Amino acid sequence: MQSLSYKVNQKLADDRGSAHGKSTFSVLLLGALGVVYGDIGTSPLYTLQQSFSQTGLPATTENLFPLLSMIFWLLVIVVSVKYVLFILRADNKGEGGNLALLALVLRLTRPRPRLYALMGLAGILGGSLFYADAAITPAISVLSAVEGLHVIAPPLEHLVVPVTLVILVILFSIQKHGTGKMGALFGPVMLLWFGTLGAFGVMGILGAPQVLEAINPIYALHFIASRPLVSFMAIGATMLAVTGAEALYADMGHFGATPIRMAWFFIVWPCLVLNYFGQGALLLVNPAALVNPFYLLAPKMFHVPLLLLATAATIIASQAVISGTYSITRQAMQLGYLPRMRILHTSEKELGQIYMPFVNWALLSLTVFIVFMFPSSDSLASAYGLAVTGAMLITSLMVMVVMRLKWRWQWKWIMATAGIFSAIDAVLFSATTTKFMSGGAMPVAVALMIFTALTTWKKGQAALDDRISSQSVSIDKFIKEVRNNPCVRVPGTAIYMTPHHNMIPSALMLNMRHNKMLHERMVFLTVIFEEIPHVEAENRIHIYTLGDDFYKMDVHYGFNDEPDISEVLHYCLQRGMDFDSMASASFYFGKEVILPVAGGAMPFWRDLLFSIMKRNASGAAAYYKIPADRVIEVGGMYEL
Repeated sequence: MQSLSYKVNQKLADDRGSAHGKSTFSVLLLGALGVVYGDIGTSPLYTLQQSFSQTGLPATTENLFPLLSMIFWLLVIVVSVKYVLFILRADNKGEGGNLALLALVLRLTRPRPRLYALMGLAGILGGSLFYADAAITPAISVLSAVEGLHVIAPPLEHLVVPVTLVILVILFSIQKHGTGKMGALFGPVMLLWFGTLGAFGVMGILGAPQVLEAINPIYALHFIASRPLVSFMAIGATMLAVTGAEALYADMGHFGATPIRMAWFFIVWPCLVLNYFGQGALLLVNPAALVNPFYLLAPKMFHVPLLLLATAATIIASQAVISGTYSITRQAMQLGYLPRMRILHTSEKELGQIYMPFVNWALLSLTVFIVFMFPSSDSLASAYGLAVTGAMLITSLMVMVVMRLKWRWQWKWIMATAGIFSAIDAVLFSATTTKFMSGGAMPVAVALMIFTALTTWKKGQAALDDRISSQSVSIDKFIKEVRNNPCVRVPGTAIYMTPHHNMIPSALMLNMRHNKMLHERMVFLTVIFEEIPHVEAENRIHIYTLGDDFYKMDVHYGFNDEPDISEVLHYCLQRGMDFDSMASASFYFGKEVILPVAGGAMPFWRDLLFSIMKRNASGAAAYYKIPADRVIEVGGMYEL
């Protein structure tokens, strides 16, 4: 059986290798511009203006230079050093992002139960904050772009919110059709966007080149020392310049670290700095331009084209966040933090292009609600920082674990690097808490609701598995019992899907109790999701002969792999597995109905929530790509 397993897996490896070619570096770099840097690339639309608005400072040289200095050095320390040069090294088999990092940390801390539990909660909280950020990003990005109407056509400024809502509804509505064709335009459009940022920034700087003095960190340090309270608020505002930094890490698996680094240092960072300092130069010459320094930096003849380009850039930034939400949701499902949800594939060529209806419409509803609650980028900016800085702080803390347990660094080097980054993130997070009552409570509430759902599902599923296991018997004991007390064996093959590796599935126990028979061939199939992004094809399938026509099949996937049991069985047939009736096998699934009871494994309200989530989970047949007419669900009730 071991040789059969190798043949099956080798076939899978050969097919996967022939299906995917290698992208050129230039394509990856352009793709990184279109996906990775959309969020941080649209920050100049509102960051400098919000830095003055949220602190209440006038646009004078004494205030402008410290704020510009803060923005510049935040881009240097947080993005260039922390993320681009440092965090991108903490990959999980080439994958980045909060849940990929969580899976790596859990694998490293498994021998340390307390640290394992603590990191698990921290990682889930980080993922929850990502969802809150994902709802705010489309709202503030599109809203800030459309607010160009204030400058271009003041009589139409009452249309800002309606136009924003129309754009968002259209954007979310087309998700089901896929974005493959549009995606080819993302990179070139963002390249044009960054070129435009840089060009207008240079024009502004030429009008007041003395603004470049603000690069000197002394301006920021003196401001912090002389006006600590105001500077604390300023830090909470200027950090808007680094929103989107997490995307550098999250999209590492799509493009690789090198294209992301090259795009940042040679295109994105220079253009962002030029634009921020160009806006600053404009304010030196004309403080009244603070009403919207981004648009007023451009000559009047370019205002309408700039509005259209800014809207396109914010749509691309929003699209990247939406697609990222689908990806992180699928990862959460396969790591056991969410129930199965319906996943549709929008491209036959690109496996990563998926659409999740429930996630899409839930995210749209939340985004629209946010626009109604905060109908201007000025008010919405107050709600933005907490989710972003919270996720950044959690990433820094988890990377410290990787440095210690995987890289084997000494504590003095850990504290000199990740320790400093964590301290900076803690300051940024603390600064954004000042905006809790003016909007920051909203993303916190969203994150807490999602955190509750994720932890409830994980804990509830563990309690259910324990309950089922306590009522089941081992596979070895069951086969011995069948051997000693033969029962009716009907023709055909039955494949029982079970998450319990060595236990008889509940569906079989219930079937035996009611029907008193077995199929002539019995296969116990367990799908195992590993804490790595991808499982190599040669390690995918493992088959064991148990005797008396009982078989055990383990199929391994990574959290970024797409389970496809039909494909697995197809290759089993092709490679000589002697199941004559495999092509017409019946698949048996357990259908658990949860009855919440007081004094159960969780508080009653969490049992009730778990029951609702369980009841609304999508069918296993579609998730595992099994023909629906070959699936039989056997139900059972369990009190928790």
